[in-house]
Amino acid sequence: MSDWTIRPERPEDFPAIREVLVAAFGDDEVADGVDRIRESWIYRPATSLVAVSGGEVSDDEVVGHVMIDGCTVTGAAGERTIAMLTPLAVRPDRQRRGFGAALVRAALAGAEEAGEPLVVLEGSPRYYGALGFLPAREHGIEMHLPDWAPREAAQVYLLPAYDPADPTLRGLIGYPPIFG
Repeated sequence: MSDWTIRPERPEDFPAIREVLVAAFGDDEVADGVDRIRESWIYRPATSLVAVSGGEVSDDEVVGHVMIDGCTVTGAAGERTIAMLTPLAVRPDRQRRGFGAALVRAALAGAEEAGEPLVVLEGSPRYYGALGFLPAREHGIEMHLPDWAPREAAQVYLLPAYDPADPTLRGLIGYPPIFG
């Protein structure tokens, strides 16, 4: 891997981030979702990060992107806003080089610094499990997953501020309307 760094995204990065998202996911759907996130209450600029690397054209080439934004958890104790990791993307020609894992770790560190108790996500249990994510159901968190997703795709990362006795951290994840 060449010299690279992780930093918060900047408005001038948005076109390059869109290119990474489209290349990684194969269409505009996720990139459009990121645009909607940035225009909503769930956007958290401090935990919207890019991996930048020296490249053939630029010394500040965006090769990966991750966001921790907001969602709600609703249970017997009411509704509470919590942190959600979505999406994570690395340019296909830069995958399997550690950019994704480094982005996730940096985003989790930002969530911890912000005092978040946990971070939820839908994703590969194999990939995210290796990064310390746990099955959400084991911690009282339920998610409505797409039909194609295994039940284990609902995951949670517990941060130091997590209190297992806090009833507001158990319930059903609610996605903001921007997710459709």
